[in-house]
This record gives sequence, C-alpha cells and structure tokens, in this order.
Amino acid sequence: MKQSGIQFNLASARLIGVAILVATLVFIPGTVFAAAKVAHEDRAELRIKDMHAKLKITSAQEEHWAKVAEVMRTNGKTMDTLTQARIDHAKDMNAIDDLKSYGEIAEAHADGIKNLTPLFADLYASMSDAQKKEADTLFRHGYREHGDHKHKHSHKKTSGK
Repeated sequence: MKQSGIQFNLASARLIGVAILVATLVFIPGTVFAAAKVAHEDRAELRIKDMHAKLKITSAQEEHWAKVAEVMRTNGKTMDTLTQARIDHAKDMNAIDDLKSYGEIAEAHADGIKNLTPLFADLYASMSDAQKKEADTLFRHGYREHGDHKHKHSHKKTSGK
C-alpha cells in the first residue's frame, strides 16, 4: 500500500474515534471525564457539521456526503454502546473480561474505518483540488489538531543530545 493510503486510513481512525477512544485507551474504565457526559450523538453531529463546512461540500456532493455522515453516525453509536457497556461493567470485570471488552472496542473501531473508507473515497474523488487539500490536512493532522486549537498536541522532536 502506498504511504498516502496508510496516512489516509490512520487519519480516518483518528477522526472517527479519538474522543471516544481516549477514555478506553488509558484502561481506566470507571473514570468518566466531563466531556464524556455530552451525548456522543451530539459530538458526532457537531463533528459532521464542522467537517461539512471545512470541506465545503457542494450540493453536487451531498449524496456522497450523506453516506459518509450516516456511517459516521452509525460508527459513533456502536462505539458509544461498547464504551458504555465497558464503563457499566468495569467493577465486575476481571482482567480477561477487560481485555475482551477492549478488544471489542478496537475491532468495532477497525470495522468502522473499513466501512467509512470506500464511501469517503467516493466523496474524495468528487472533490476539487482545494477540497482535497483541506481533506488531506484535516485527516493528516487529525480532527482535534486541525479544528480544535484548544486540544492541539505538540509534536516536538527530541534531540539526541
């Protein structure tokens, strides 16, 4: 696979699941941050609306966009359900249950990317060069870094000294 294809898939993963996966990646299933209290559907809808605006989706692209947005909603609901189940059962899970729960979340995330990629590829093919450049930047740097400067990460390289 070409490097750009790998970057596209990795960026897609960040875009869809970064907010949900942060809590699960740290293996603290019982901890719920204030941001997690906002319904996932609300976050997904805000993300969809923001992406629509940033990508300047045209009326001719709306049919492709609608398919992308629907998969984003479906993926979000799936991730929300699995994450909530993990939180709800955190006190009752042993180490094996915990690993299985995390595996289900990781698998659902991967499946979501697989479902989203061909639909986004169709949309991307219909984009102007300017839209493609914006999409490339959005996906390359991740939604949070590109669109939400309050959460921007620092990527400083460490020197070998």
